[in-house]
Amino acid sequence: MALFDFVKEAGEKLFDVFSGRDEAKEQQASKKMSDVVAGLGLDVAGLEVSFKDGVATVGGTAASQEEKEKVLLAIGNTKGVAKVEDRIQVKKAEPEARFYTVKSGDTLSKIAKTEYGNANKYMVIFEANKPLLKDPNKIYPGQSLRIPPLQ
Repeated sequence: MALFDFVKEAGEKLFDVFSGRDEAKEQQASKKMSDVVAGLGLDVAGLEVSFKDGVATVGGTAASQEEKEKVLLAIGNTKGVAKVEDRIQVKKAEPEARFYTVKSGDTLSKIAKTEYGNANKYMVIFEANKPLLKDPNKIYPGQSLRIPPLQ
């Protein structure tokens, strides 16, 4: 079990951000986040998402480490989510990617230059974040991205 930090004010707005305890709104937020994961076609058996006080808890069994990380990012890159508690098991162990939080002025090329020493490796980052990213030119400050180890 790990706890990942995200920028609470950044990301896609799936539900009205609320403060305090509201069980009905927490259930609605959990359902919408589950729907996003399903809509992305990510392979997680028995996916369970719960949301309380800005923390999303995610469980199930992912086919791969990559699938697991994409689920965590899909949930974490949601406006109102400050932390994601990872309870996802992985069928096939693989090296973990690092997460990178986009800063103002960042591009995938700039991130690739910093992370890999080669700006031309930006497509490695783009491919590692599909289907979460649809265009390599459309990233935003506060968004978290997977930075996989180079093969």
